Amino acid sequence: MSNRMTATEKRAVTALSLIMALRLIGLFMIVPIFSLYAKQLSGATPLLIGIALGIYGITQAFLQIPFGLLSDRIGRRRIILLGLLLFALGSMIAALSSSIYGVILGRALQGGGAIGSALMALIADLTREEQRTKAMAISGMTIGLSFALAIIVGPLLAQWLPIQNLFWLAFIFSGLAIFILYTWAPKPPRLALQPDTEPELKRFLALLKNPDLLRLNSGIFFLHAIFMASFVALPISFNSYLGWQGQEQWKLYLPILLIAFALSLVFIVLAEKQRRVKPYFLGSIFVLALAELFLGLFPWSLLLSAAGLCCFFTAFSLLEAFLPSLVSRTAPAARKGTAMGLYSCSQFLGVFAGGVFGGWLYQNAGLLAVFPFGLTLCLLWLVIAYRMTPPRYLTTRIFNIQIGSWPELAHQLQRIPGVAEMTFHPEEKRAYLKVESQTLRHPDFLRIEQLLQPSHH
Repeated sequence: MSNRMTATEKRAVTALSLIMALRLIGLFMIVPIFSLYAKQLSGATPLLIGIALGIYGITQAFLQIPFGLLSDRIGRRRIILLGLLLFALGSMIAALSSSIYGVILGRALQGGGAIGSALMALIADLTREEQRTKAMAISGMTIGLSFALAIIVGPLLAQWLPIQNLFWLAFIFSGLAIFILYTWAPKPPRLALQPDTEPELKRFLALLKNPDLLRLNSGIFFLHAIFMASFVALPISFNSYLGWQGQEQWKLYLPILLIAFALSLVFIVLAEKQRRVKPYFLGSIFVLALAELFLGLFPWSLLLSAAGLCCFFTAFSLLEAFLPSLVSRTAPAARKGTAMGLYSCSQFLGVFAGGVFGGWLYQNAGLLAVFPFGLTLCLLWLVIAYRMTPPRYLTTRIFNIQIGSWPELAHQLQRIPGVAEMTFHPEEKRAYLKVESQTLRHPDFLRIEQLLQPSHH
């Protein structure tokens, strides 16, 4: 098989990453200037302003699991559409509101469009195993770039537009995302799975208690708690110790982000090529710990702060790529949406916890106390992740097949050891198989392969 993505995979990753980007930019571009705008709203207090900013994390966290579970049951695209409509409704309510309570409701509904798990599960559905980490890396970098772009674009647009128009822009972005979903993104495949007779609650609890998924879910919690806590302190630290004003800090972030993303791509390629994802994963956590150490110990040095920030963004980008890829490899095929829901729930709980603890530490122990908190989480995460099971490396085979013969073929393939997953695209008349390398030499598999003549497209 080629190491390159197919045209369908490229279209899937590009379209779904663009949907992520539109939603994230719409959500975050108000953040750098919201506190100033919110003072004009009736009923506004510092506490309510903070709630308005952070409430999206709570609604995101608690709806990721049901949305992921529903995407397994009724389809990814339907759930993504529902989430984008909720995001549009929330944006409209926030744009029309003259009180802080209306904006809180709008932001809660924006967060209620909790489609992260369904989008990641759909990317996993539409990409082969050997392209999975690359696809997740692109989506992970999309998240980071969207955040950076939102932080830069929001204040720039606010110079020319009334701030409530940024909510209207988010509304337009949601409409554009729906258009991309139904005109550009490929249709998701139909999974060929054995009938699942276990009760839903039992299957859910099995996912919840799966040791490897627990390690990965705790990992994304730690990663985003560290990220949010650090960004409570970083803008103030750069201003206080280096003299960078808020509107100038993008000049520091942007070049470092670009360098970090380039480095992370190199390391992702090396990790997959060498089949050493676990060592690179653990190394990324260690680099993140070094970043927290540098940022906390040397806030007055531009060079060392920039080095710490580069380590921070490189490690963050790597971990954002590795984590969802590992979840998609570890989760059962029929439960990917639910597993991604648990993963995304952990992520947004981490956002909320990091913001709360970062702010509390800054208020009660001083600005630089935030970074030892991040360092402690990194070290705890390293201990937990050390015992993770290295991912299996599977090969994808593609067969051209008529629709009527698929059920019998699926039955035969299920009896061959090492066939990890089967997916059938009826519109393409193709079956996609994920198999272990030794399965390629199994007599029954060789017989089927010779009979069907695999497609090499």
